[in-house]
Amino acid sequence: AQGHGAKGDNIYEFQIDFLEAVEPKPRYKVTQRQLNITVQKKESGWWERLTKQEKRPLFLAPDFDRWLDESDAELELREKEEEKINKMKIESRVPKDPFKHLKKGYLVIYNLVQFLGFSWIFVNMTVRLFILGKDSFYDTFHTIADMMFFCQTLALMEILNSLIGLVRSPLIPAVIQVFGRNFILFVVLGSLEEMQSKAVVFFVFYFWSIAELFRYPFYMLSCIGIEWKPLTWLRYTTWIPLYPLGSLAEAVAVVQSIPIFSETGKFSLSLPNPLNVTIQFSFLLQAYLIALFLGLFINFRHLYKQRRKHLGPKKRKMK
Repeated sequence: AQGHGAKGDNIYEFQIDFLEAVEPKPRYKVTQRQLNITVQKKESGWWERLTKQEKRPLFLAPDFDRWLDESDAELELREKEEEKINKMKIESRVPKDPFKHLKKGYLVIYNLVQFLGFSWIFVNMTVRLFILGKDSFYDTFHTIADMMFFCQTLALMEILNSLIGLVRSPLIPAVIQVFGRNFILFVVLGSLEEMQSKAVVFFVFYFWSIAELFRYPFYMLSCIGIEWKPLTWLRYTTWIPLYPLGSLAEAVAVVQSIPIFSETGKFSLSLPNPLNVTIQFSFLLQAYLIALFLGLFINFRHLYKQRRKHLGPKKRKMK
């Protein structure tokens, strides 16, 4: 090697005749203070000495930090073999899932379809907003509802996935979000034509779609073991403003629908009794407003824990 030593800048070399055969291509690593060369034996075994000549060359000295005698080497080899056997035993105890790839493929396709659906909603609404301005607020339902119906109906699969253990997400947050959104979409907005032309529909749909633009790609990549840090940050950060804003828009939609349900008597239940008591659906909506913000608190707490898990400081393992 070319280097600076006792003879100044020069080519330095040395030769060692090993006791037994070694691999012809040694590995080496150059650092600022030294050159490390690793020579591998051709056949594993214990040598009586390093070189063919019995007397060690003067320029060779053992590194006692890495020195092993025969008993130490046998013990180290035995420990490695035991560790390998134990690992094989543990792996053999874990039952192999014959449907693993099928499940993974289903989850990838599901998240991809949902991402494409909500992307279409977001892009369509954004383009209409730039072209039509505030006028796009009042016909959002008639232009977007079909795709939103599809995506939110498909979202029922998230409850099933959690229920059967296909994903590790807890069941309660999934139920709260899916049923909460579907109640707003199908009951509050879908069943009242008077609500479908209100501006609040735009904000409900817009906040929903923005949140899903980051959630579904994150889950899709997670299914195939890929983590993209910017996407992880967006997934566990954008919900902080979007979920409260979305819940506020849902609450406004419920408040605006209460007088309409009271006037029309839709979904109200009349009981056959002498007092002719009627259970107004609007009373249920008022109770739903309380449940809406309670569900927001439960989901907020769950997502905050997930954010700390994925974005918080990593704990160092104690050796």
